[in-house]
Amino acid sequence: MSHDMPPPFEHKQQEHAARDEKEESTVASEQLSLASHEELLKRLNEAEEKTNQYWDRILRLQAENENSQRRAEREIANAHKYGLEKFAMELLPVIDSLERCVLTEANDLAALLDGVKLTLKMFYGVLERAGIQQISPEGKPFNPEYHQAVSTQENIQVEPGCVITVLQKGYLLNNRLIRPALVVVAKKPGVEK
Repeated sequence: MSHDMPPPFEHKQQEHAARDEKEESTVASEQLSLASHEELLKRLNEAEEKTNQYWDRILRLQAENENSQRRAEREIANAHKYGLEKFAMELLPVIDSLERCVLTEANDLAALLDGVKLTLKMFYGVLERAGIQQISPEGKPFNPEYHQAVSTQENIQVEPGCVITVLQKGYLLNNRLIRPALVVVAKKPGVEK
């Protein structure tokens, strides 16, 4: 066997491939020769029309996409800019009430105290509607996730580890801690800590 000649199997594959290419070429040239010049022009015009339709559709979709992006960016900017508007509108009556309290005559302390209590109640309502919850754990077990112990005191009336005094209330915003409650925690008598 000569090294220049491919093995018989490869040689036959090459022959088949060459024959297939020749047949495809012949079929394509017969189809082209059978089609008239007018028919070819008609096909070309149809293809150009479809191409133009697809191009127009692409341009429209691209313009819609750009408009949607601009609209979304504008809405996000407005949400950042005016996001607190509803909260601010709810605070305005609280401010009005506090201003009325300040204008109350000093000799009517009972009316002044009632006004402040009502205003505070209004303020708590505004906070609650905004998703802000108060943490006031007096008498409840100490929870380091929501409470910060500033000291401990001996107390026989309360279980050890329970909050006996709240120095500053804590707050949650939509169940997320924004400020822990500052508390004093009960301990067993005679235990140093």
